Amino acid sequence: MLKTGDMAPAIELPDTDMNPRSLAEFAGSWVVVYFYPKDDTPGCTIQANEFTDLSEEYAEAGITVLGISADDCFSHQAFRQKFGLKVILLA
Repeated sequence: MLKTGDMAPAIELPDTDMNPRSLAEFAGSWVVVYFYPKDDTPGCTIQANEFTDLSEEYAEAGITVLGISADDCFSHQAFRQKFGLKVILLA
């Protein structure tokens, strides 16, 4: 069980375009990692859209947002396209 201040575990997952992404590539910078149950469901869509709406502010602050769900890359592609998401989605 992680506690506040613990190092994040090493994670490597494919992104929407099936490129492997790892937390190590963001070492030394701020990252918001959020987990969600399913693409294109009401609550998850609201959450992803809110992160997208604030994406410029996050970028200006040097923060990367990563959304992780159990859906596959193809589902993430459709979700990203349908809503114009600017969040990195990992499968």
